[in-house]
Amino acid sequence: MLQSSDNSFLKSGSPASNPNPYNPVKTVTAPVDQATIGRTLVIKGEITGSEALYIDGRIEGKIMMPESRVTIGRNGKVDASIQAKEVVVMGKVNGNIECSDRVDIRAEGAVSGDISTVRISVEDGAALKGGIQVRSELKGGHQPQQNQQKPESPKAMAATGNA
Repeated sequence: MLQSSDNSFLKSGSPASNPNPYNPVKTVTAPVDQATIGRTLVIKGEITGSEALYIDGRIEGKIMMPESRVTIGRNGKVDASIQAKEVVVMGKVNGNIECSDRVDIRAEGAVSGDISTVRISVEDGAALKGGIQVRSELKGGHQPQQNQQKPESPKAMAATGNA
């Protein structure tokens, strides 16, 4: 018996790196910073920021979040122009939307206004009243360089073919 207790001491002594049985759970990724405008809140004016915004209340005015996502929840009602990287609509938007990346109008969502974006997704059942402009992903600075390179190559080929 003395030997078995010595063995148990060695076994319990080997994981000495964890003397505390309580280990808090560590998150692998940083939590997403998101501001929430609750169901009972009404905001009139201009909203700007750099974190994601979830709207479940009512907004009137202008929303400028050029580097972030703006989500209009099912209870959200927005009477404002929206400028953001990404917009997800599950509630109602009355105003123009300008996105640098993507607009996603879910089945329960409704938009009344013009949309300018690179990518758009409209689910069955969604309401959309207004114009849509889908731009290419390339920025204005990159397009002229590509346009200049493309005409130069055919000109060089044409000159070689005629000579």
